[in-house]
Amino acid sequence: MSRWYKELFTNYADKYEDESFTQGTIGEVDFIEKEISHNKSLKILDIGCGTGRHSIELSKRGYNLTGIDLSSSMIEGAKKKASSLSLNIDFKVLDARNLSFNDEFDLAIMLCEGGFSLMETDEMNFEILKSATRALKKNGKFIFTTLNGLFPIFNSVKDFYANNAKEGNSNCINCSFDLMTFRDHNSVTFTDDDGNNKELKCNERYYIPSEITWMLKSLGYKKTDIYGAKLGAFSRDDKLSTQDFEMLVIAEK
Repeated sequence: MSRWYKELFTNYADKYEDESFTQGTIGEVDFIEKEISHNKSLKILDIGCGTGRHSIELSKRGYNLTGIDLSSSMIEGAKKKASSLSLNIDFKVLDARNLSFNDEFDLAIMLCEGGFSLMETDEMNFEILKSATRALKKNGKFIFTTLNGLFPIFNSVKDFYANNAKEGNSNCINCSFDLMTFRDHNSVTFTDDDGNNKELKCNERYYIPSEITWMLKSLGYKKTDIYGAKLGAFSRDDKLSTQDFEMLVIAEK
């Protein structure tokens, strides 16, 4: 199967920083800090960290971060940015489905579809959840976002992308949502960091809340809360609705 997500991020670190969906970092980190009661002694794992925007902001605030991503170019960009800010962050090129960490972290974050929901099969996506769970300590917390399966039942994914398209950003076209698999098959068009125009065939998995709750329960989480995920404005007051494109998941072991 095509690993479109790997090809997309091979030479896209600079352009990625300009995407509209990466502009909510400050508000999202504010929420994370609140969720861990501003406890700077905690170890945090950032899964699918990309260019390290959440890791870097958390590190600037005094937290201990490890960031992992499948893309070596994204990790290289994250390392350069952290170095320019004199931040000590452990960035690694790793596959989120097969992490070697065991009971090491107090918190794992996986934001902006940091790997999860992008894999070719449901089994691969589940391996990411399993891997993250292994990395957490006994009473650890897992905060992540994923595509909301309630959205395409009541709305058009094609119209959503068209209405949110911005010049210079990547764009999803030819969307075709499959109700049997809850996958949207589409083409993503973008310009890489060298100015090359590209188009990739891809598909993304949307999840309904009960699926997420069941999977996390099967992994031993004692509590799972799910909310709407507004860009840069995560909140436990934001009840999930059919109009939310993404959902915010907060799970506790």
